[in-house]
Amino acid sequence: MAASTHTVSNQPPPLLGYDVFAADRVLVEAVERHLPEDLLGPARTALGELGRAAGSAQAARWAERADAYPPRLRTHDRYGHRIDEVEFDPAWHRLLGHAVGAGLTDAWDVPGGHVRRAAGFLVWTQAEAGHGCPVSMTHAAVPALRTEPELAAVWEPLLTSHVYEEGLRPVGLKAGALLGMGMTEKQGGTDVRANTTRAEPLSGEGEYLLTGHKWFCSAPMSDGFLVLAQAPGGPTCFLLPRVLPDGSRNPFAIQRLKDKLGNRSNASAEVEFDGTWARRIGEEGRGVRAIIGMVAATRLDCVTGSAALMRQAVAQAVHHTTYRHAFGGPLAGKPLMRNVLADLAVESEAATVLALRLAAAYDAGSAAETAFLRLAVPVAKYWVTKRCTPLVAEALECLGGNGYVEESGMPRLLREAPLNSIWEGSGNVQALDALRALQREPAALNAFLQEVGRARGADHRLDRAIRELLTELADLEGIEARARRLAERMALVLQGSLLVRWAPPEVADAFCASRLGGDGGGAFGTLPHTLDLAAVVARARAVEH
Repeated sequence: MAASTHTVSNQPPPLLGYDVFAADRVLVEAVERHLPEDLLGPARTALGELGRAAGSAQAARWAERADAYPPRLRTHDRYGHRIDEVEFDPAWHRLLGHAVGAGLTDAWDVPGGHVRRAAGFLVWTQAEAGHGCPVSMTHAAVPALRTEPELAAVWEPLLTSHVYEEGLRPVGLKAGALLGMGMTEKQGGTDVRANTTRAEPLSGEGEYLLTGHKWFCSAPMSDGFLVLAQAPGGPTCFLLPRVLPDGSRNPFAIQRLKDKLGNRSNASAEVEFDGTWARRIGEEGRGVRAIIGMVAATRLDCVTGSAALMRQAVAQAVHHTTYRHAFGGPLAGKPLMRNVLADLAVESEAATVLALRLAAAYDAGSAAETAFLRLAVPVAKYWVTKRCTPLVAEALECLGGNGYVEESGMPRLLREAPLNSIWEGSGNVQALDALRALQREPAALNAFLQEVGRARGADHRLDRAIRELLTELADLEGIEARARRLAERMALVLQGSLLVRWAPPEVADAFCASRLGGDGGGAFGTLPHTLDLAAVVARARAVEH
């Protein structure tokens, strides 16, 4: 066979060996915006180190292996003893260890901790998203545990540790620990108050034995779990350790691992409790309230995780089309492709700016910012996670057939994209939660309107959208059936207000024209052609500026 037929040309180089943080103008600007000056230097250094690791060939190999060799369940050892362990490829432990070592479970009570952590989470999960599940839950469990100071004194230093130790041992013998969560059951799903797992009190203060099952138990090799069960006083939250202080295994029978569409590197399990020891968190009958802080924090991670997937998809699309030539020039320079790339970049920037604004609200911790989060988190979770899948699909299409091939990494992004819309409450749950906040917590709406009001007068399309939103909010007729429409409008108005204040004029103009002004279509690549689309695409390119 003639060697000349195997000459490779017009194939873009892999997007590797770059700093994922420094190459993301939007994220860099957000960190600089929300962190005080005295924290910026250390944050830039740490995020730069993490960004270079995330963009390395080594991290890419870890991601490929973790996805190609998913976890395996071992119910028994060679002698027939029940062990209920999950084996992961070494690449999984490398990814998880790097995340923990970078402080991605350590944000509470750290100055600027939530902004720094959100930026790090957005950077590192671009390398591989599946291991972000235990990272997110471990971080989010801290507020729930603090309702029981005795438990928090033992567990919180381990959850916020920068040391990752795999394997099941008593937590008192470990330098770091991870937490998972088990809420849903097969008969109830989202309706956790219909759970049937029973909790029988013991003589020890706050001690119970649990009997029942969990249909989805996330990260079953974690050191402990926050779970819901029916105590005599009603649904109650519990901390369930995998290993008891004396070194014996807590009854925790893993029935099977879920065979999932995406998120394949991460284990999700069906588990059975049979006389399983647990400690109560909060009061009996107040389990949903006790665990809601964890849910809210993981919902923010759903927003941040989706923003990460969007950013990586856009970076790959812009990179490919910059180097790929067709019809006499680079694809990225063709007017129609430029329109597609710009539209994707605008959506990605809106998601990143919103995610970091929510993280900054956590750091502020004021009553007004807490009220803002009560409404903004479900609204953002609803909309950003829903926009992720169509964006990743369109970005994959920018690579053509090359994007449909596993080696490109784009199929893994696409399989991962729907997860965050489902995890921690799907679209209807988020829309109805936002509605509940509107009806029961007037301070939340006031804080939300004050936030969007900061951009009033800067763009006539945004001003009109705010007026239309107020009209919708004043009409309570059929409000539940309109909850999705309302959540979408609120998210778009919030994103528009943030971009008008903080993004370059060409980005804010494109967003307001297409998302608020009606001058855009139902698919990406339908921005008004009169906009400065080249500048938008250049801003999104994954090169250091």
